[in-house]
Amino acid sequence: MTDSRLPAGQGALLAEDDFQGFDPSRWRVETERPQTSGVYVEQGRLIMDTAAGMTLWFNRVLDGAYRIEFLRQVLVAGQANDRLSDMNLFWGAHDGPGGQLRGRDGVLGSYDSLATWYVGMGGNDNSTTRFRHYDGSGARHLLGERLDAAHLLQAGRIYRIRVEVTARRSAYWVDGEQVFEQPLHGLPPAGYFGFRSVWSRQAISRFSVQAL
Repeated sequence: MTDSRLPAGQGALLAEDDFQGFDPSRWRVETERPQTSGVYVEQGRLIMDTAAGMTLWFNRVLDGAYRIEFLRQVLVAGQANDRLSDMNLFWGAHDGPGGQLRGRDGVLGSYDSLATWYVGMGGNDNSTTRFRHYDGSGARHLLGERLDAAHLLQAGRIYRIRVEVTARRSAYWVDGEQVFEQPLHGLPPAGYFGFRSVWSRQAISRFSVQAL
């Protein structure tokens, strides 16, 4: 990806998308099976409809302290790719120094070489919710896990998701509850944010990025 850095300014709204259309200069799709998967917009929602692995990268590198917020729903209405599973995401993702990010094929294993945080919410057929840190060497360190029903996916529920990165922590929130946190000692390297899923159909809306 090109290095289009968002300017830092405390409290400033850095980016937002109301998904009245799909902007390929803003979002980049990596999908394992392009012939049976797609990304499109309807009724102010971005739809990820995929038969296999898919990552949708926000095409701006994020630096400094920031907050990402959006609404997200796993759709289960009998369509071909509908499955209640894998409401996942990456953030702070980069390949080596400088915040660069090379293209991949959408297969989960191809991201093992990233340095990134990753939450797999409702993974493994909606049996696990896990927080990992990939250190860039291929190691995927498990930082937290929730297996109770309250932290797995519910059909039809629209989730309000928040990710925060500051000099003190990297954290993941769901509907106002901080579910995961990793303490930090200083700001992390610049990196990218990406929506991730595997074999599902999901709707995303009200995306925004704010400086902290």
